[in-house]
Order: sequence, then structure tokens, then C-alpha cells
Amino acid sequence: MNASRILQQLMQQATGSQNSSGSQKGSGGMDVKGMLDGLSRQLGGSNSQGANQGGKASGFDMKSLLGGGAMGLLVGSKRGRSMGGKALKYGAIAGVGMLAWKAWQSSQEAKGGSANSAVEGERVEVLSGEYQERRSLELLQAMIMAARADGHIDEQEQALITEQIDALGADQEMHNWVEQQLKAPLDAQALAREADSPQAAREMYLISVAVTDEQNPMERAWLDQLAGALNLPKEVADELERQARQAG
Repeated sequence: MNASRILQQLMQQATGSQNSSGSQKGSGGMDVKGMLDGLSRQLGGSNSQGANQGGKASGFDMKSLLGGGAMGLLVGSKRGRSMGGKALKYGAIAGVGMLAWKAWQSSQEAKGGSANSAVEGERVEVLSGEYQERRSLELLQAMIMAARADGHIDEQEQALITEQIDALGADQEMHNWVEQQLKAPLDAQALAREADSPQAAREMYLISVAVTDEQNPMERAWLDQLAGALNLPKEVADELERQARQAG
């Protein structure tokens, strides 16, 4: 399974999407936000038939959406959500490890404690080998569950997400795992058990915040369940959410 490769490419997509504003072009000369706007409208039902006809919809080839395809699907498939809305916290996805670490340090300083990092675990970006692969799976699982928290990813959208992740180079084992995660019951306790360190727990929560709208009651409920399952103190969860909002 090549989870670390897929996560790294999703983080790169998030970086490109974050850097594009308005109708400006992101990296590689692609109008990322414009493509995601079109994709969001299509997923909202304005042209659902087009997605089944050679992958074409709204005048563009969905298989070419590598400037923001899988990322756009995960964060933008919720019906009625504006792609330019406050819920799209691409910066939090792109810098998940460092921001989660910063949130922990800030929460420690706020309560006058010392930031003893000995048992906290490493950030995802400095891990390697099997440890990086495991953390990547944890974060991908958290993202997919969070994206499903409002119940609005249907079978067509599941197929599109799998297609886009395949286009990033997923191997067969990864493909099968993604399909399974898109259909598995939402279970905050089961997800939390995958966290291999306090830092992993913070990263899992932060990346979940990044792909949800905390103003949506169903998504807010999921975040609260996950924070409890991960045993995150309220001040840490609040700081993670603040870091996600600031990152944009």
C-alpha cells in the first residue's frame, strides 16, 4: 500500500489550492479554484449525467483535475457548499503536522505548563518508512470519515473520489482500502484507536477540522465525538480549530 505517497500528493494539492485566490491560477498554470467551483456545481446535481459520459462535466475532463481533484472532491462534495466558503481550510491540510504541533505548544503555554515533547510523537512530515505509512493511513482515514460526516457523499461521488485517488498513483491495495473506507460505518472510537501517539491524535483531529464545516450540526457533532474519542482536552481541540482557521 502506498498511503504516504497519496497523502503527500493530497497535501501538495491543498498547497496549490490554498495559493490560488479568486480566478487566479495556481501552480502549473491551472485555475484550481475555477475547476473546483465547476466540480462542486456538478456534484451538487446540476449535471450529474455528464459525469457518467466519459468523465466529462461542466466543460472539463474530470480525469485531468490533478491540480485539485481528489482534494476538491473530499472538501467540496457537500451539497450546497460554496467552494470559496470558510469551510475550505486547505492550509491546515498542507501543514497538518507543524500546525498540530504548534497547537499543542500553544495550549501548554496558555496553561503555564512546560512543553515536554518526549512522549508526544513525531510530526507526519518527519516520519519515514513504515511509521510514515501508518500515520498517512491514519490521516487519510480521518479525512475520509470527516468528509462523510454530513452524509452527503453518494455512490457517484464515492466513485469519483476513488478515481481521483487512483489518478494520484494508488496501488491496488490502496484502491481497495479507499473503497472500503468510503463505505465503512462512521465510528469515532474505532478511528481514534488508530492514533499511534498524542501527535497523531492531534493531526487526525486537525485534518478532520480542515475538511468539515464546524457550523454544520452533523459535522460539529462528528468533531465533538472525535475529540472525545481521541481524549483531546478541550483547550487543545479549541487551539487546533483556531490553527485550522488561521491557516485558511
